[in-house]
Amino acid sequence: MNVVLLWHMHQPDYVDRQTGKARTPWVRLHAVHSYLDMIEMVERFPTLKVAFNFTPVLLEQLVEIGAGEVIDDCEAWSRIRAENLGQGEKEKILEHFFRANFDTLIRPLPRFWDLLNQRGRMVDFQNLAEVTNLFSAQDYRDLQTLYNLAWCGFAAYQAYPLLRELRAQGRDFTEDQKSQLLDLHREIVRTVLSRYRAAIERGQVEITTSPYCHPILPLLLDTNLARRSMPHVNLPPQFCAPEDVRSHLVLAQKRMREVFGAPARGLWPSEGSVAPELIPFFREAGFDYFFTDEAILFRSLELDPRWRGRGVDHMVLFQGWTVSWGGTTVDALFRERPLSDFVGFRASQNPPDQAANFLLHHFENICQVASSEEAAVLIALDGENAWEAFPDGGERFLSSLYQGLTTHSRLRTSRPGDYFDAYRPKVELGALHTGSWINADFDIWIGDPEENRAWEWLGRTRQFLRRIGEDRSLPAEKTAAAMRSLYAAEGSDWFWWYGPDFSTDSDLLFDEIFRTHLRNVYLALGFSPPPYLDFPICAPTVPTPYAIPRLYIHPQLTGRLDNFFDWVGAGTVDALVQQTAMFQPNRLGQKLYFGFDEEHFYLRIDFVGAPEEIEVEFLSPQIRRVTASVLPNGSWKVRTEHSEDAVLFSVADERGAAAWEDFFVLMVPVAALGWKEKDPVSFFVRLLREKLVLERYPERGTIDFRFPSRDFEARQWFV
Repeated sequence: MNVVLLWHMHQPDYVDRQTGKARTPWVRLHAVHSYLDMIEMVERFPTLKVAFNFTPVLLEQLVEIGAGEVIDDCEAWSRIRAENLGQGEKEKILEHFFRANFDTLIRPLPRFWDLLNQRGRMVDFQNLAEVTNLFSAQDYRDLQTLYNLAWCGFAAYQAYPLLRELRAQGRDFTEDQKSQLLDLHREIVRTVLSRYRAAIERGQVEITTSPYCHPILPLLLDTNLARRSMPHVNLPPQFCAPEDVRSHLVLAQKRMREVFGAPARGLWPSEGSVAPELIPFFREAGFDYFFTDEAILFRSLELDPRWRGRGVDHMVLFQGWTVSWGGTTVDALFRERPLSDFVGFRASQNPPDQAANFLLHHFENICQVASSEEAAVLIALDGENAWEAFPDGGERFLSSLYQGLTTHSRLRTSRPGDYFDAYRPKVELGALHTGSWINADFDIWIGDPEENRAWEWLGRTRQFLRRIGEDRSLPAEKTAAAMRSLYAAEGSDWFWWYGPDFSTDSDLLFDEIFRTHLRNVYLALGFSPPPYLDFPICAPTVPTPYAIPRLYIHPQLTGRLDNFFDWVGAGTVDALVQQTAMFQPNRLGQKLYFGFDEEHFYLRIDFVGAPEEIEVEFLSPQIRRVTASVLPNGSWKVRTEHSEDAVLFSVADERGAAAWEDFFVLMVPVAALGWKEKDPVSFFVRLLREKLVLERYPERGTIDFRFPSRDFEARQWFV
């Protein structure tokens, strides 16, 4: 069976085209981390075949940064001598330089971790100016260095001794050392794409692409198409720009020729978003095949009269398809969702060899049932953000997976083009569902008030450009610059962070970048931007991932809400508010409640489905692990373990209790956890099934509070 691996590399256009500065560092930092690591892993396995999907706007920024034409704000702040930092620059450094995975990128560097605690786990914007005074010039210099050091991946550490030397030194860095590190970043950005080109020439790698600035093409074609999968959604005034759909695809192929010397044969439509009307656009731009999610396939089969009512087996997924519309055909592969999501969200929470074997075992099962050389399974997912969650950047997991794939007797990795050249599709779709890879609809990008306002302002700007385009006297370079900024604003990422679906402390920055792109359309043409573009679309609040307890609680351990007041005053975590740039569907946890009385700690988790095993990991004040496991008779066993090193655990207490009916509830004696008055408590929760971690709450970092003194309720008293 053919295993097609498609790693999607994608960043939006962060560059303010009026100033030439990138507002975020993510292109540079992912280059020294994921982009370098991923091609390094391919080079270690010469028989491996994979595909990388690069968005054209990412390629463009890599080239610009590598050539020194663009600098991001974080690099600019990093290069300022620590003694010369102004007040505003200090505040920006303290705001931005801890935006990294706490557990895998910050905590392993003790000095970096201390500096984070010195600032506080969350940004206190109201008191940030005062917090800057807590840091010395050496503190700022160490922070400038450690932030850029932490993002270097395993491939960079292997290739550059400087990184190993800086990590061993750990603190008290010099200005020269900091500059050398930043220069090394530039060198990696400048050279990393050449390694992908070499892998193409060796026949190991195929590069596919996405529309130029990664827009949601069906919505760009016509926002009213959203009603096909979301019939009751509130939509903005109609946005309709088929000419922009064509331009994003044509410009994508232009960038592919410039960077890799040939157009791409394969297309990952942004976020797997498709509609039948796009098929002729794909073919016209020179694409032979495209990729999207399995849900699109099965929804499409329900629409196609030739397949409707035939009792389609899930195994139809594992093959190439031909999709036709309006007399035009394009081939397609549909990704296997559960295994792709396992790599993106769950593999990092499990031992790497075990996670790789889990995938290989499932590949073997599919291969056995499919029983054909023409069978193919497509694993497609984000190729950059997932690796931050792995303690080693994913090195051990990828190595085990690639080793298993390249030595297996019945599995072979295949580039998409090689697969379609060898096996022409034998099945055809005459209908195509309109939706994305996320829930087969467009809810992430349209329908909420913030999202709709962004579409409305984008539509106003597009209409202005159409009117101005009729003026033949405008210089062509001005019109081209205006269109370039419009295409950037059409990218999907700005809409991703609008609305309630996703939230981080970068929401306002992404809002500002979106409005900057729209303003630059007017500025490029010599006009003053509309005043409304100066006002944020996002509600100007900093998201809080959890609320801490404010009252003692005394819930019943039944798993039922016996009394409404049982959980009043508890701390809460909304598990549905996602903190990352990757979407995790079908989440089991909905909401967490946590709290305590004088002698017990309580935890409640509202689930979709039945839990099997819950782990609560306490990192402070003592290292403790509480595990609740369901027994065959439906009762629960709770044990509390202690450890000195968070590696080897031994049972310390078994007096806890748990139950599940309408929700899961857990009680653990405070004495078993080793807490004293005013101790700082840090913990997170994991859900397991068959010893594999399924979900973590919160997704990143820990939940932190202080175990109170006896006067807790008196101090929290309110009317």
